Amino acid sequence: QVQLVESGGGLVQVGGSLRLSCAASGRTFSRYAMGWFRQAPGQEREFVAAVSWSGAITSYADSVKGRFTISTDNAKNTAYLQMNSLKPEDTAVYYCAARPRSVVPSTYGYEYDYWGQGTQVTVSS
Repeated sequence: QVQLVESGGGLVQVGGSLRLSCAASGRTFSRYAMGWFRQAPGQEREFVAAVSWSGAITSYADSVKGRFTISTDNAKNTAYLQMNSLKPEDTAVYYCAARPRSVVPSTYGYEYDYWGQGTQVTVSS
């Protein structure tokens, strides 16, 4: 079992920055691919970013490419999502997810086995 706890969400103005953290506990973190997804009210969950366990492979949604950066610190069992130049359309609940079956990141939520409880990000204009 893996437990994931997100933190770092909050209210920020347009153009501001936030860094989300996802602390993992349980089984070996360094063998997992990690992903971030988000869900806005009335919308389906969507892929944001993903990273291989080594950090060598990353993937981003087109809507966040160049603004968001995903990373991991295996020594701390933590994944991060640095979000810069935030826009109102980035407002959502952000979830981190772990994919123990593969070290390769995936853009599909159903390929992740473990999910955090989510953290709210609100970007005001």
